[in-house]
Amino acid sequence: MNADQPAVTIIGSGVAGSALAATLANAGVPVLVLERSEEFVDHVRGEYMQPWGVAEADQLGLHEDLIESGGNVISRFVGYDEAYSPAEAEATTLPLGGLVPGVAGALGIGHPVACQSLFDAAGRAGASTLRGVERVKVTPGQNPKVHYTHGGREHEVRPRLVVAADGRESSTRRQLGIELEKTVPRIFLAGMLVDCVRDWPTADSVIGTAGPTILYVFPQGEDRARLYIGYSIEDKTRLAGADKAKSFLDAFRVETIPDSGRFAEANPAGPCAAYPMLDSWSDAVVADGVVFAGDAAGFSDPTIGQGLSIALRDARMIRDILLGGEDWSPEAFTPYVEERAERMRRLRFAAQVFTDAHFPLGPGGVSERRRRKDMMTQDPDLFMVIAAMTCGPELAPESCFTNGVREKLVAPG
Repeated sequence: MNADQPAVTIIGSGVAGSALAATLANAGVPVLVLERSEEFVDHVRGEYMQPWGVAEADQLGLHEDLIESGGNVISRFVGYDEAYSPAEAEATTLPLGGLVPGVAGALGIGHPVACQSLFDAAGRAGASTLRGVERVKVTPGQNPKVHYTHGGREHEVRPRLVVAADGRESSTRRQLGIELEKTVPRIFLAGMLVDCVRDWPTADSVIGTAGPTILYVFPQGEDRARLYIGYSIEDKTRLAGADKAKSFLDAFRVETIPDSGRFAEANPAGPCAAYPMLDSWSDAVVADGVVFAGDAAGFSDPTIGQGLSIALRDARMIRDILLGGEDWSPEAFTPYVEERAERMRRLRFAAQVFTDAHFPLGPGGVSERRRRKDMMTQDPDLFMVIAAMTCGPELAPESCFTNGVREKLVAPG
């Protein structure tokens, strides 16, 4: 390899790509980051980092970067439902601080803000970072090649390793002919960033179920929050039309969450967009000379808010392998391949259980939701499945992630 060639070329500078670039560059590894966009914009991506993801950020040495860029520590979670009185719900408030040793809570942070913070950290650490990159072509092999266009000129690099972190619609994955398996969605989730939220505690996150809607509130400090609403896939056109932002905010005019009208009265601060909620995965996250990370390797159902944590775990595991020895062959990444496959399997199961607990929606489902949610706290296996979403999927025994456990929840009461 020529002295001016990077050891690692990372395609995509989202959370996974930029986090990996920053931590490798800090260790003295020559890194080139290729990013298509000129700036990070709001695409209504996940903006809630579970405590286990915060621990990953800390292990990467990037937690303070996220805090300094505006990350908001969320130390409490309240689960409301019309099946309970607000007082009953608040009596079971979950403290998020200390669930993972040394972690003060979850983190609420804008996705574009997080990406920019980590991208800047990579640049400060010495990574070469390019934006406005077009027509990236990857040729895998023992000596992989990356051909791309930047500034109207064509370039080619021959790194030891290519890391494809180019998102859900990964062009690298398509070039290598890798298909993702996917679950069948049951929920549509719509999101919007809002400002001017009146008097909401910035340390409190909320999920509340009212009628045909699941409501999510993730504060980002001061008077800003990312709001989501979930609803049946059968009602996928619910937010169609020019007034979808108003319809979205009006969904928060409910009695389930005390004074939820404050969210309906907030000001839109970004686009309103809705997506079907599903999991995707592939067994082929490593090829000859290429490793996939983040959403490009398969993603978790955003309903359970695992995306940021998954991306950071991917970055940390890849970093540890690259810094752990001279062997960067596909076989060296076997621990990553195996851990990620099991991690994503467990999170798929957790997403199914979470959705089961919030269905059926509508007035006719109130008593059944109460039965299922009570069971979630009383049955040790189901409780550990939910705990794994907060503290890390490896926390719970493997026996918790079996069909028999889920059948206990959905069996007729």
